[in-house]
Amino acid sequence: MSHYHPPENTGLDLVFKDDSILVVNKPAGLLSVPGRGDDKKDCMVSRVQQEYPQALTVHRLDMETSGLLLLARNQSMHRDLGRLFQERRIRKIYTAITDGIVKQTEGTINLPLIGDWPNRPRQKTDREKGKPSETLFKVLSHDHENNTTRLELQPITGRSHQLRVHLLENRHPILGDNLYAGKSVREKADRLLLHATCLEFIHPFTKQNLLLECKAPF
Repeated sequence: MSHYHPPENTGLDLVFKDDSILVVNKPAGLLSVPGRGDDKKDCMVSRVQQEYPQALTVHRLDMETSGLLLLARNQSMHRDLGRLFQERRIRKIYTAITDGIVKQTEGTINLPLIGDWPNRPRQKTDREKGKPSETLFKVLSHDHENNTTRLELQPITGRSHQLRVHLLENRHPILGDNLYAGKSVREKADRLLLHATCLEFIHPFTKQNLLLECKAPF
């Protein structure tokens, strides 16, 4: 990432707030956490901390991905939410638009992933050394005129770039993916068409079931 041009800071798009949790809609093109170098300090957590100084990141979204990002407002909640992620007790749903017509209405992609070290930050499949990675998918609609498919994606595991690599390996790369898609697929969109649409989990403090949703902007 040689040139970082974060979107203008127009204020936080808060989806949920209480005394211990914040959920914000992260715009595409903004880092979740600071990158290396002074030019990459502007990120979602730094913008949140301008208003909520104690906010702590619990997970990340790729810079190009938009959607729901969960933050803790104290150390205790940070530990509790981290445990929920580790134990896969937070349900995450994404919306993506992919190249080609996906014929199977729903299914599972099981492909082990590992870092592609000579080509960082890319990931790749490796059936011998890769970590187990599982994604559920469901077709929401087809656009035959543009030869694309809108998918609902549920990552069961949380590997880096998991959804992007799984769809690439399934021969349906995500539109606008500058890291994995070919030129024609990249140019079908002016951004990565991947959005974190839904988070669902039991609130560690109130014990209430939280279902948080944020519609994809594409």
